[in-house]
Amino acid sequence: MALVGPSGCGKTTLMRIVAGIEIADSGNITIGSRNVTRLRSAERNVAMVFQNYALYPHLTVRENIAVPLAMRRLSTWQRLPLIGGIIPGSSGKRASIETDVIQAAESLGLGTLLDRRPGQLSGGQRQRVALARAIVRHPAAFLMDEPLSNLDAALRVQTRREIVDIHRRVGAATLYVTHDQSEALTMADRVAVMQAGKILQVASPEAIYHDPQDLRVATFIGSPRINTLSAQADSAGRVHVSDAPTGLHAEPGSLILAVRPEDLRLSPNGIPCVVEGIEFLGESLLLHVRQSSSGEPLVMRLPPELSRPAPGTDIFLAFDPKRALLFHTDGRRMPSRGHIGHAQELALV
Repeated sequence: MALVGPSGCGKTTLMRIVAGIEIADSGNITIGSRNVTRLRSAERNVAMVFQNYALYPHLTVRENIAVPLAMRRLSTWQRLPLIGGIIPGSSGKRASIETDVIQAAESLGLGTLLDRRPGQLSGGQRQRVALARAIVRHPAAFLMDEPLSNLDAALRVQTRREIVDIHRRVGAATLYVTHDQSEALTMADRVAVMQAGKILQVASPEAIYHDPQDLRVATFIGSPRINTLSAQADSAGRVHVSDAPTGLHAEPGSLILAVRPEDLRLSPNGIPCVVEGIEFLGESLLLHVRQSSSGEPLVMRLPPELSRPAPGTDIFLAFDPKRALLFHTDGRRMPSRGHIGHAQELALV
């Protein structure tokens, strides 16, 4: 599960509560069928991967990965650097720790780096050491707090695939905190969108993107963000934008109509707009326009092969009503009452 939201919305605080670092004011924390609300952090069997890696700079990769196993399997005396090795039973435990460390390191391509220190590693290698230190424990759950935020774009894509592969291989539940919606949508089975300390919606990535139940979810997920237009439903329930019919029905009154940039298109009639600028993205163009009547800004995604209207050009935009979303003015999702006729080329259809 990916927990996504803007900075300061409470994602890390919630993760710290799950880990036992912070105490919950109310409610219960259950991992599997085990209620861990009153257990200390060390008793919850969770492994955390931090944004800043949290590696010990004076220890080698091997020693960093072995830290959680040494803390669990060796006594205080057995962990001592000089006499620990001669205490009865320590050699067998150390051999088993070494076996597990090598296995975890090999699974992440760190086998040749075991004798290096963190200062000798790249950012991506350090992140993999942090992941190896987490998986070597075989925890009941992984808690990952924006682990890729310090990596460059190319390495971020590679490492997130590695994290997904680790999750599938290990099988432990994973709570992944991020403010990057692309990470949430590409990595998670379920996405929880959080804002201002509240979880607004939990659903699959596809449902979060195509079927948001709150306007805040719709505007947060998607890049560029979804277009929102002031709309009005007349006494017969017909929805209009800028006095143009949309082919949608809803409860009479003011509402908000939202449509993704990729669902807008140029049309002989529809929403009258003025072109303000164009962004070239390689695989597509972003057309920035402003409604002629209301002045509301809109963004449309165009295939690069289409002709580009020049800034200042008057155009009309249309969309398929089946791809539009309706919201109450307070942000709650409003169910549409269907489309007029057969969604033929009416003004915005």
